Amino acid sequence: MIAALTRIFGVQNLALAEDVVQDAFCRAVEVWKFRGMPENPSAWLMATAKNRALDVLRRRRTAHTFAPELGRLLESEWTLAPVVEEVFAPDAIKDDLLRMMFSCCHPRLAEEARVALILHILCGFSVGEVASAFMSGHAAIEKRISRGKKVLAGSKRLFDVTVPADFSARLPAVHRALYLLFSEGYHGASTHAAVRAELCHEAMRLAAVLLEHPLGTKPATYALCALMCLTAARLPARLDAAGNLNSLIDQDRSLWDRKLMLEGMRFLELSATGSELTGYHIEAAIASIHSTAPDVSATDWKTIVSLYDTLMAIQPSPVVALNRAIAVAQHEGSARGLDEIEAIAHRDRLAAYPFYSAALGELELRRGSRATAREHFRAALALARNPMERRFLEQRANACERDDTPPVGQ
Repeated sequence: MIAALTRIFGVQNLALAEDVVQDAFCRAVEVWKFRGMPENPSAWLMATAKNRALDVLRRRRTAHTFAPELGRLLESEWTLAPVVEEVFAPDAIKDDLLRMMFSCCHPRLAEEARVALILHILCGFSVGEVASAFMSGHAAIEKRISRGKKVLAGSKRLFDVTVPADFSARLPAVHRALYLLFSEGYHGASTHAAVRAELCHEAMRLAAVLLEHPLGTKPATYALCALMCLTAARLPARLDAAGNLNSLIDQDRSLWDRKLMLEGMRFLELSATGSELTGYHIEAAIASIHSTAPDVSATDWKTIVSLYDTLMAIQPSPVVALNRAIAVAQHEGSARGLDEIEAIAHRDRLAAYPFYSAALGELELRRGSRATAREHFRAALALARNPMERRFLEQRANACERDDTPPVGQ
């Protein structure tokens, strides 16, 4: 809705577009309470936003300057409604989503600000969710988003997605935003749920829109799509029947989506068509090894450690180092894994991440240090961000009291 409305109102009136979207949702709260949810909620919201946009255009067109590319078409009553109808057509909305994503990647903004704008404006992330995705403070992200909106509002028009050079320059930030959107859905920081499949599917939908554009069919885009498909294939087994988190070792692999796995492998093959090697390529390769292994014990952990070594060389971070340490533990034992965690540079950045303490707890539990493991799980429990994580970590803390509990995988 924001993408379509910004196309109509002009990027300088982004705040107005956001207000109209908010009005549409408020209207839904009022109407659906009495009439019930419509058969197609999305279509209802789109129609409401479209009608509200027409009202705004008729009432304010003498006081506002709207989208310059639509020009006088918005000034005449004869052309106004058909133009708005055309902008809200499904194919047009796809184009507007792409324009809006790339418009958020303004050259005057740092890459993190660009990504934050996409997550906040187009993906519906709250400031707190964006802060969690970046492992940053709430105030810093709020300031970054506010400045980004001002820069965006100062633009004269939406980004022209037909210019190859500009498209390529902005593409990495778009990739990263989609990656973070997917990650937030798969194992995010929401206070309501640890798994939000709708965010994963939204990231995949936007990535598909990107792939439909001739300039978007780059090796990195294919690699990102491969990573999303191979990881999303595990979603059906990510939660048990009671809604509790399942670790990799406990997942019923027969529930994994074979169709998505095959699609992911196809994208991974397409990603190898150029000489470019990105973090998405490496992560997709790791995901493909998990996908082809019949169980955790049969997984090729040696190759996974090697891939993490490559990922650390091209895209180092404490989170990547932690995942590498867990893979080392699977391959060489818990003691080696703990050594690798101790050696992580900037380990303090993981202090608020519950699965850092949980990883320490797992490895201590595996080597029999139950009291130490319990302390780590309790520390992780204090940082749990939603009921799913709390239940999972409580179960692991309780496991420290039993002698027959098998270790949990990555």
